[in-house]
Amino acid sequence: MELMYRYDQNDQALIQERVAQFRNQVARRVQGTLLEDEFKPLRLQNGLYLQRHAYMLRVAIPYGMLSSDQLRTLADIALRYDRGYGHFTTRQNIQFNWVELEQVPDILAELAKVEMHAIQTSGNCIRNITSDPFAGVASDEVVDTRPICELLRQWSTLHPEFAYLPRKFKIAVNGAKQDRTVLLCHDVGIELKKNIDNQLVANLYVGGGMGRTPILAELIRTELDWKNLPSYLTALVRVYNLHGRRDNIYKARIKILVKSLGINEFARQVEEEWNEIKDTQPDFTQADWDNVARHFSKPAYINAPVVTHQDLISSVTPQEQLAIGRWLQRNVRAHQVPGYSSVTLSLKPHGVNAPGDVTVAQMQAIADVADHFSFGELRVTHEQNLVLADIETVRLVDLWRRLKKLGLALSNIGLLTDIIACPGGDFCSLANAKSLPITKAIQERFDDIDYLHDLGDISINISGCINSCGHHHVGNIGILGVDKDGEEWFQVSLGGTQGNETAIGKIIGRAFLAEEIPEVIERLLRVYVEKRHEGELFSQTYLRLGLEPFKEAAYAHNAFSARVT
Repeated sequence: MELMYRYDQNDQALIQERVAQFRNQVARRVQGTLLEDEFKPLRLQNGLYLQRHAYMLRVAIPYGMLSSDQLRTLADIALRYDRGYGHFTTRQNIQFNWVELEQVPDILAELAKVEMHAIQTSGNCIRNITSDPFAGVASDEVVDTRPICELLRQWSTLHPEFAYLPRKFKIAVNGAKQDRTVLLCHDVGIELKKNIDNQLVANLYVGGGMGRTPILAELIRTELDWKNLPSYLTALVRVYNLHGRRDNIYKARIKILVKSLGINEFARQVEEEWNEIKDTQPDFTQADWDNVARHFSKPAYINAPVVTHQDLISSVTPQEQLAIGRWLQRNVRAHQVPGYSSVTLSLKPHGVNAPGDVTVAQMQAIADVADHFSFGELRVTHEQNLVLADIETVRLVDLWRRLKKLGLALSNIGLLTDIIACPGGDFCSLANAKSLPITKAIQERFDDIDYLHDLGDISINISGCINSCGHHHVGNIGILGVDKDGEEWFQVSLGGTQGNETAIGKIIGRAFLAEEIPEVIERLLRVYVEKRHEGELFSQTYLRLGLEPFKEAAYAHNAFSARVT
């Protein structure tokens, strides 16, 4: 039984050759025969950044799939080569922030042993392809995206034509009724579906992105045969490669090209290119699908008892009932198979670690939990949490008790303190401000689980700079670090959403100092609590009321030394 893609001989040989090649390049850099300007594009192709204090290695977790053995290897790397933790990102990757350059080839060699790598996790190329962390198990799934994601990963990895694009290029794939990939905020979003004849097809969206100029992708092609994805995407990326700006890094993303040409003209050029190449360009075949899809077989499900959440709550002690009820509500999702559920582990302990940070001990414990409860397999979410996809519902109480002992049973998924945040100025040399202290301050200010559950679904996303690695544009409340005369200030935006109603938030006005942000958040929440209708989410109240009442509350009494940035 295989639950995720396994390398064949060619895959393994390729990865090991890349490790040997990079080992040679690192040795030349250390010896000084390879200068930094020459080394930079080579290290970026292998996921290695030079950060503020040290090198950072970004490891690919393709479309978020991770085995327990791979997680144990990541824990071992964190223990031996880093400072005892790893950081899961919004791109379903993991980062090690304190690696030594000379040791990076050894880390890559350890990764290769468990079929992992860091190829194309950075650089101006097609990055790690992301997808629904509940692919293959979601109750609302139309198509399991994992075979297509793997085929696209193989197509794009070390693609010689697309190794040096004008800028980085990100693809997301969704196959469920509910979008859990932020599809419209990617360079290309692929929506898999079945057509009227029950054939697998794709709707393609192009030109999305966050960063300095947030833009939602536009529909460019409907019901493309899945087999034509390589040739059509080749045509699309060729048009971008031909016309994309290389003279200005801020205007180099495909979203700027699509905006300048217009979606109709861009689509015309892609169709023209595609018509010229599609008869000669290799496409996917049914044999390709069959070869990959066999790796994603269903686990050995048993005929598990079907129990309700109320049954589970009634089975525990009175002292446990409230806590487990909240956990079942926030962290447990419906499954395709009767008697099973999927569980999200919150990596957002209040005021302790940064969002997405996991210690060595936690990684080892989570790997053991995955083996014991979920067929030894995990998923990484773009919200920087982890998923156990296949849990017998009747075993949820046992799982909860075990997670509680590990400090991993926090019932805040989708709530105010389930914050998405980038590493910010504490690590990143691009950041204008530190995002992690802001995150900690908010979590400590609102460390009241009763209040959080009363507020309901609300997202806070924080970025330390305009590159938007913290996805602040699509947070219900977005926070962006900016620099003003050498000081750290923070802009606040409202109205961002992800999912089927993805929207970009609007900046409310002047920026705030770091110490003012928790109070600003409290004022915004006060407006929501006072003016919401019964059952109304924060995002719905904002849409109904508009920006003004929130803005007025944020700047009331002139209490803050906010100023225009």
